[in-house]
Amino acid sequence: MQDLWVFGYGSLMWRPGFEHEEKHPALLRGYHRAFCVYSHVHRGTPEKPGLVFGLDAGGACRGVAFRVAAARADETRRYLQAREQVTLVYKDVVKTVELADNGGKVAALCFVVDRAHGQYAGRLPFEEQVRLIAEGEGRSGKNPDYLESTVRHLDEAGVPDVQLSRLWHAVAQRLHRSPASR
Repeated sequence: MQDLWVFGYGSLMWRPGFEHEEKHPALLRGYHRAFCVYSHVHRGTPEKPGLVFGLDAGGACRGVAFRVAAARADETRRYLQAREQVTLVYKDVVKTVELADNGGKVAALCFVVDRAHGQYAGRLPFEEQVRLIAEGEGRSGKNPDYLESTVRHLDEAGVPDVQLSRLWHAVAQRLHRSPASR
């Protein structure tokens, strides 16, 4: 048995839901964070889908790498399967992730979007993303809260995402909320 590394790029960054020994700011090359998955469970329903992140091919993604002790690795994998694979829209793969604070590299479990899955939204127009996020709500809460939390945590980690901030401002404006109130 060996320790398990997990790469978080969305809600896993701020709500991992599993015990871990350490966490590091991290970079995954070859994939980027994108609102490219129609959410039918956590942030929407099949009748009124929300929009959530997927790791889509190309570019790079800043996130967080968590180290889980070997003794809890299987339990953590089961938890992540139940949480992330409700509709099997992601492929769980192991990729090399760079630890930004110490220059190390680890093999981390990553959930990348399956482009062949029916919930793969691809690259949607900006206004369609705004509408879906503003209106989405599912088992894990309101879709705007998911976007706001991600923007806030990226800002706090010192890796602000200008495009996500722009999206959050547009969603907040549509909902008549002040983005500064976060």
